Amino acid sequence: MTQSFIPLSVPSLKGNELKYVTKAIKDEWVSTAGPYINSFETEITNYVNAKGSVAVQNGTSGIHIALKLLGVSEQDEVIAPTLTFIAAVNPIKYCGASPVFMDCDESLGLDPQKLKVFLDEECEKKGDELINKKSSKVIRAIIVVHVFGNMSDMESIMEIANDYNLPVIEDATEAIGTFYTKGKLKGKFAGTIGKIGVYSFNGNKIMTTGGGGMIVSDDINLLERARHLTTQAKSDPLYYTHDEIGYNYRMTNLQAALGLAQLEQLENFINVKKRNYDLYRNEFTSIDGLSLISFRENTRPNYWFYGMKISEKYPLERKDIIQRLSDNSIQARPIWDLIHEQLPYQDTQAYNISLAYNFLNSIINIPCSSSLTSQEVQRVIKVLAELNR
Repeated sequence: MTQSFIPLSVPSLKGNELKYVTKAIKDEWVSTAGPYINSFETEITNYVNAKGSVAVQNGTSGIHIALKLLGVSEQDEVIAPTLTFIAAVNPIKYCGASPVFMDCDESLGLDPQKLKVFLDEECEKKGDELINKKSSKVIRAIIVVHVFGNMSDMESIMEIANDYNLPVIEDATEAIGTFYTKGKLKGKFAGTIGKIGVYSFNGNKIMTTGGGGMIVSDDINLLERARHLTTQAKSDPLYYTHDEIGYNYRMTNLQAALGLAQLEQLENFINVKKRNYDLYRNEFTSIDGLSLISFRENTRPNYWFYGMKISEKYPLERKDIIQRLSDNSIQARPIWDLIHEQLPYQDTQAYNISLAYNFLNSIINIPCSSSLTSQEVQRVIKVLAELNR
């Protein structure tokens, strides 16, 4: 008997999605205008306790606009992690600027200790600007990525960024719903701690609009400019007058209809993901060589993706595990190749990268869908246990 396929991460569309999308179609509001867009922006703003939101086409466009809002351009540099999806970094190049790649810490997020050493020793202040001694370019901003929904060390990173007057863009595309439960940032959601935050609602995210994203900030002026830029910089509501180069980056009403229905279920999705994360973690204690990457203490994570770490005690290497899982109709994937070694970025600066290499060869993502059942988790665990015999 053929076993059913267990995907890595697929959406759960069992709420009001069809109802809301059907209404949008019946009302004939399907493009980049319509009431669901405004409602979705309002509900996201309220959920993460931000001052405002701007709905966009995807997380990548959101990061691009965030960089434009901060004035990033040619002759500038932006500090960014090397261990992340390349979409977090490509927008730097869209602006004509260059990344400076930073290592990760044990959370997979940007390493604040190495960040501080780099800023202290490799940069110098000239007037109001921070200059990279090696390139003579201005360090304009920092991009922080909350990998797999795990909060980066924002307490340390924000302290360092504030010392150097560097704005922080939070790539929270994987982390909507993650927030601090204790400490100086208690109650603050991922995406609302830096100057600008960006969420993604891609098809494999914890909540989806098929494709889509959201810019959030407490700076209302920045949000107004974001709305302007994402609607082709149209400066008159009726006449086709444009005062600068804009972008066709707005979310559609159909996408927002999906998003509203998904947001209504987000806390339940997180509960399911936590249950399955705990089940994996507990069962892995009896399998030599396997463990799960922990989520940061003093936070409530959204448990979006599970990072399974492989040690030398496990008899198979990463690629062999992925293949054997596939042979059993179970989807898994490796973590991303490091960006500073990708062809478009081989001539850019990478500062003291070490831990990221260890994670590159030792982490696999295993099934974590919001609709994943406990029985399916047990099936994944059974295969992994049998491979260890």
